[in-house]
Amino acid sequence: MVLRQLERTRLLFRYDSTMKILVTGGAGFIGSNFIRYFLKRYPDDSVVNVDALTYAGNLENLREWQEDIRYRFVKGDIGDAVLIDPLVAECDAVVHFAAESHVDRSILGPEAFVRTNVFGTFVLLEAARKYGKRFHHVSTDEVFGSLGRDDPAFNETTPYDPRSPYSASKAASDHLVRAYFHTYGLPITISNCSNNYGPYHFPEKLIPLAITNLLEEKKVPVYGDGRQIRDWLFVGDHCRAIDLVLRQGRIGETYCVGGNGERENIWIVEELLRLLGKNETSIEYVTDRLGHDRRYAIDFEKIRTELGWEPSVSLEEGLQETVAWFRANTEWWQRVKSGEYQTYSEHYGKK
Repeated sequence: MVLRQLERTRLLFRYDSTMKILVTGGAGFIGSNFIRYFLKRYPDDSVVNVDALTYAGNLENLREWQEDIRYRFVKGDIGDAVLIDPLVAECDAVVHFAAESHVDRSILGPEAFVRTNVFGTFVLLEAARKYGKRFHHVSTDEVFGSLGRDDPAFNETTPYDPRSPYSASKAASDHLVRAYFHTYGLPITISNCSNNYGPYHFPEKLIPLAITNLLEEKKVPVYGDGRQIRDWLFVGDHCRAIDLVLRQGRIGETYCVGGNGERENIWIVEELLRLLGKNETSIEYVTDRLGHDRRYAIDFEKIRTELGWEPSVSLEEGLQETVAWFRANTEWWQRVKSGEYQTYSEHYGKK
């Protein structure tokens, strides 16, 4: 009976279905890119965006959509059940991005990560269970731990081995989402992605920090020896993957989403130096992060085989596009780095 119900739920979310989705954390980097992608691709669909507007939440990311009748913003904490319950009730599906997501910040103050990433996910799951809503949970490859240089890439069967308060809180939320499928039959999917980059990336992460520092004639900090390896995924490709999993993914399944772009951090920085006409004197090596994982890599064969997805933007192309975007949007990143963007968010919707 439960399996038949889940199959019917899966069939409801095909590309020919009109949807109203609740996006959590939609003012952040990946969430805002997904909302922009979704509204452009599906002119008959609509989005409710709930975001607490913590430090990385920036409503200027979605300024062009604020008057569109298909888009509504609600400021609030996903841990607030009174707020969340009616928002989930009115939507067909939840796409859950909201998370504290910076490893360095989690080392300095892990409490906020547990509160948002674990308890906030619980509140959303309870509302989705109450109303029988489709639930897609966006997670990270960091839950799998660290790889050696010759180890096979992470895939959907890799054991969890989180190494930071951030990745531990995301691992806990993954397990909670999966438990709601097995225990209550909630129609869920999970995606674990590699490192995203692209337009609207908050400039505390490696690529946007390097680009903006170089544009400001500042040095680029590089942790340790710079030889940590990450698999880089262009954010537009990630949005396509989430959309496919939401509409066509098998209920209860996890899909790993990678960019086919494994590079050492120092390679990334050197490529950005080249694109921006700088040299290695702009690099400043700094003390390595506590517990810094050496390598992440994603095997995305499952999503390629089942859903036909693969990255369409190479790392070289994506870096060129990202540099061009930051060059063309100086006001955006300057306001972010100065903190002025928070003033816009505070006054959004006020007359």
